Amino acid sequence: MKTTQLLKNLASRNGFDYCGIAKALPLDEDARRLEQWLNRHMHGSMSYMERYFDLRIDPTKLVPGAKSVITLLKNYFPSEQQQPTTPKISKYAWGEDYHEVIRSELKQLLDELKVSVGEIQGRGFVDSAPVLERSWATRSGAGWIGKNGNLITKQAGSFFFIATLIVDIELDYDDPFAKDYCGTCKKCIDACPTEAILDNKVIDGSKCISYFTIELKDTLIPDEMKGKFDNWMFGCDTCQDVCPWNRFSKPHHEPAFSPLPEILNLSSHEWELLTEEAFQNIFRHSPLKRSKFKGIQRNLSFLKSDH
Repeated sequence: MKTTQLLKNLASRNGFDYCGIAKALPLDEDARRLEQWLNRHMHGSMSYMERYFDLRIDPTKLVPGAKSVITLLKNYFPSEQQQPTTPKISKYAWGEDYHEVIRSELKQLLDELKVSVGEIQGRGFVDSAPVLERSWATRSGAGWIGKNGNLITKQAGSFFFIATLIVDIELDYDDPFAKDYCGTCKKCIDACPTEAILDNKVIDGSKCISYFTIELKDTLIPDEMKGKFDNWMFGCDTCQDVCPWNRFSKPHHEPAFSPLPEILNLSSHEWELLTEEAFQNIFRHSPLKRSKFKGIQRNLSFLKSDH
């Protein structure tokens, strides 16, 4: 009990907005769902999702002797808005790369826990390892999986990063989140520009705008997607922007997530004039690096042909 409370206090002190804990067990049901999804090729060209299947479903394969899976949420909802003339960029990418920011906070949290509790074997993950973080988040009481595939919390919507810490010590486990508060609402399904959200909480990743603008490494975006991108240049927030639960979103307090002025203000024309050198310099700490300069140029020219 004492260790659990200490952990939750440390999590809050290290900048996390939620900390919940689940017992480390194999995720058999999730494994079946993931297998079906992969068999339907909804991951498009994201072949990395097929790898390390056994690691995704069993936390003890990632941390030998794992007893607890800790879910941590970090809010990234901004107080600012992009100018209407600016190509749209997903809110999570407005500031510094969250992988770097959260990874150092996770390390700090684990180090502080070790100081108080003694030797703990543990590993922290942020989107960078085969961990089914949304499944663990619901098991730790954080919220439910919405029809758009995102974790939704009753208190503050869905604009959160999910981090996972797997440790080999027993802790007090939170009750899983049992209810689904989406009800009959289909706003995300109706609003999705490419009809990537299917009615049973299944997302066809190969149709998602985020997939085309970030993950797809081809030189061209398929012609059949023309006219559907709604000016999204990097990622897409449409399904979150229309979600009624996000009326409870509150601005984050993380200085590292402060938006780059260029993301808020550059017009399409200014983006097109950007040199590779300027891009590397401005976005060296930004998630936009993932698309690389070439990818951003490809996305821009696709949007131009879109109008």
